[in-house]
Amino acid sequence: MFERFTKDARAVVLGAVDHAERLHAETVEEQHVLLALLDREASRASFALMSLGLAERKESVEQALADARRRGGLSRADADALSGLGINVSEIVSRVEEAHGEGALRSGGTRAGRGRGWWSGLVGGHRPFAQGAKDLLTESLRMALAQRDRYIGDEHLLLALAARPGVPAEVLADHGVTYASLRRVLYGGGEAKAG
Repeated sequence: MFERFTKDARAVVLGAVDHAERLHAETVEEQHVLLALLDREASRASFALMSLGLAERKESVEQALADARRRGGLSRADADALSGLGINVSEIVSRVEEAHGEGALRSGGTRAGRGRGWWSGLVGGHRPFAQGAKDLLTESLRMALAQRDRYIGDEHLLLALAARPGVPAEVLADHGVTYASLRRVLYGGGEAKAG
């Protein structure tokens, strides 16, 4: 499958590894792929993000992802659902951080076996990919096949992120970037309104 990745898609995967290393994460996660996509310029995914107004809100996206890491990987929707049950996630995070230090709940993923599967060839033995990130890469293949593309580009990675439930899709949606809006921009003939 790696041979189907374009130069831009490979750069995103390697960028995700770099983000995981900079954030001291044990594994490469879907959020790291989103951060790497935000770093790209002059690619199909960067065009789509720019068209939807996300390029100028990169810092806001980064902060939203950092907030989710601080909550131990819980999405805002998860925190809201727990709040409905009387559980204040912010209060729990504050108390845990008082006792164990700032960032004590940051999600770092679970340890995954190194060098397992086709994705290990993408990064040459760097941090392992968490199951969600592996599934994202597989989903990007499905996105490419659905378009009858013979390659996997960074736009397929972005579409897969927006289509999968979880923190990255929630953060994108909170910033006006949805699967539907991405499809309109990438395949529907140009500019699309966010939402």
